Amino acid sequence: MTREAPTGDVDEARLEVGKPKGWAAGIPGVAVSLARGVEQMGPVRTARTLRLLNQREGFDCPGCAWPEPRQVDGEKRKMAEFCENGAKAVAEEATKRRVGREFFAAHPVSELNERTDYWLGQQGRLTEPMVLREGASHYEPISWDDAFGVIADELRGLASPDEAIFYTSGRTSNEAAFVYQLLVRAYGTNNLPDCSNMCHESSGAALSATTGIGKGSVSLADIHHADLIVVVGQNPGTNHPRMLSALEQAKGNGAKVVAVNPLPEAGLMRFKNPQNVRGVVGKGTPLADEFAQIRLGGDLALFQAVGHLLLEWEDAAPGSIVDREFVEKSTHGFEDWAKQLREIDWPETEKATGLPREQIEHIARMIATSERTIYCWAMGLTQHKHAVPTIAEVVNLALVRGMIGKPGAGLCPVRGHSNVQGDRTMGVWEKMPEPFMDALDREFGITVPRDHGWDTVDSIRAMLDGRGKVFFAMGGNFASATPDSDRTADALRSCSLTVHVSTKLNRSHVVPGRTALILPTLGRTERDEQESGRQFVTVEDSMSQVHASRGRLAPASDELLSEVAIVCRLAERLLGADHAVPWRSFEKNYDLIRDRIAAVVPGCHDYNQRVREPDGFVLPHAPRDSREFTGTATGKGTFTVSELEYPQAPEGRLLLQTLRSHDQYNTTIYGLSDRYRGIEDGRRVVFVHPDDLAALGVTDGEIVDLVSEWRDGDRRAPSFRAVAYPTARGCAAAYFPEANALVPLDSVAEKSNTPVSKAVVIRLEPHRHA
Repeated sequence: MTREAPTGDVDEARLEVGKPKGWAAGIPGVAVSLARGVEQMGPVRTARTLRLLNQREGFDCPGCAWPEPRQVDGEKRKMAEFCENGAKAVAEEATKRRVGREFFAAHPVSELNERTDYWLGQQGRLTEPMVLREGASHYEPISWDDAFGVIADELRGLASPDEAIFYTSGRTSNEAAFVYQLLVRAYGTNNLPDCSNMCHESSGAALSATTGIGKGSVSLADIHHADLIVVVGQNPGTNHPRMLSALEQAKGNGAKVVAVNPLPEAGLMRFKNPQNVRGVVGKGTPLADEFAQIRLGGDLALFQAVGHLLLEWEDAAPGSIVDREFVEKSTHGFEDWAKQLREIDWPETEKATGLPREQIEHIARMIATSERTIYCWAMGLTQHKHAVPTIAEVVNLALVRGMIGKPGAGLCPVRGHSNVQGDRTMGVWEKMPEPFMDALDREFGITVPRDHGWDTVDSIRAMLDGRGKVFFAMGGNFASATPDSDRTADALRSCSLTVHVSTKLNRSHVVPGRTALILPTLGRTERDEQESGRQFVTVEDSMSQVHASRGRLAPASDELLSEVAIVCRLAERLLGADHAVPWRSFEKNYDLIRDRIAAVVPGCHDYNQRVREPDGFVLPHAPRDSREFTGTATGKGTFTVSELEYPQAPEGRLLLQTLRSHDQYNTTIYGLSDRYRGIEDGRRVVFVHPDDLAALGVTDGEIVDLVSEWRDGDRRAPSFRAVAYPTARGCAAAYFPEANALVPLDSVAEKSNTPVSKAVVIRLEPHRHA
């Protein structure tokens, strides 16, 4: 039976605003998980699917990258090793709704482009390859062979391979990512932008320079045994809900939690774990011992003030604060950093942070007295102009206290998307280091290009000015995930060909190039049968654990190909059957791909054997494993000196951050309920402190247009309901992708080129009715 999708679109007039909640999860989370599953999959399929989610014999969640417990740490997995949003992600993928040729015949692209992202995503799974030919109004079916012919002919016709762009989403498996980057480089370009460019690229840039490796240094067991966990710019209750269980366990072991965020997020206040009695009938577990409601972008000032206090207390009692042995043996640049922070401007610090000095001193004292401290962060740090120095300042605090390479301590950038970290490990990056390229050359007998390619922002610029002519996306929803929505749409439409490998309909399919292809692929939940038998794939979680994922459901259509098969068939069509890379063999048997990964990717020796262990294996991390910092320029952990910087809005303006609703994951909109913030049946809201609304002359509930201001002009996002909300003064928040139109393409973080989605200067204007 095919389940019906919504026939109408979102009616924002039905939007209701209630009080924000002071706790997360509990019985409502269970109820919503089951209800969404039954709605999309039916009761039997829901039961079959959820019992396999994040289990060793099942498949990895297609949502976030939070790790599962490992046997080696003496920890066991729960029968329900998933969260509400993980259950929603599976329901979206395993839905019984279908989008076939009849749907596309009934809906011209011009009509689909008027629909919301929510409506598009709710229509169901794509079932066969579709093409939108130049000048046509509707997509129509195309055979796989003809689709590969269209792509190969277009790529061969380019003046240079560098006129093609190959984007990647984080949900791509390690095997697919490896053959994908191999195809792109064998074709002749390093234009490999990916979703990391828009989220944790700043983390990678800061960590690579300071610790020598652009990944976190902790395990799940470290979280459980920390004394202090500092959670900055992150909302785990919505974005990584299983992290709440880890924080609850840490609290049970005596840990303290500091939450630093402009909004009071329910998941950091109190957690009602639905898998224990206290979470069902009790009050749950209070999480944040200290909540610092910081102004947007004031984190660098906060961390510098904490560093100043640590040094002041060390001077008063030498040897009491600084881990002298670690600093002298394993770090570089301490004296320069200390010299800079001996004096700070407290009034300026309080202005930047919006925090009183007494609270900053209290947080610093917690850090000074903790023997095992972990720093966690997400987009609230990475999507600022000064994101890289801000994260480097976090590293400074860890280094001065010796909190890297010891149990229960370390750095934890919490990756958002399942396998986004694995994609980078497998080589999906526009500027992979020379040793990786040399290894590809040796292993396959080819010569791959060395010139760096374009990241996401530079790819959009290239398409806009005509240098980028073919856009190929392996998963994701590029049009909705990127900044400056109108300019991104113009960029895609300027291409001669756009290709999207997708499981479901999304915004990117309806802003096509002159010719456009939609190639439907298997989801993470589905069986992957190839000539040598049933295949499995592997992924890497946020803490460098590589493990297997085995889809168990029947594919949504007999016409679906796996991502690996799509890449390999295109490669053979483009590069020829006699190419040095055995593409056809790779498609037949993924073990052969893993053998080549073992030969090319550092830390992946004996890959096939180790991923067959119950929990797979952990990739090496020298600072974590041996307190060695061999990847830095000095061969030591590096203290960084940064000038104080923070965003400021002119009088009558606000600083806007884009964020997720509780009913979405990245650009996938599951529903219209952000119950933790009190929003139901709508998404076009802007959260503003009630005192700021009063100062601006805006009434709570008034419909306004959001207008962002940038040096090249204004950008307008119309018809948002102003909601009085206890956010930090001078700050505002709105959901993406609706608010992405306000983020200027050229407003980017220094060094990482990440779009600045957390400090957009806006004004509120009365809504302009059409």
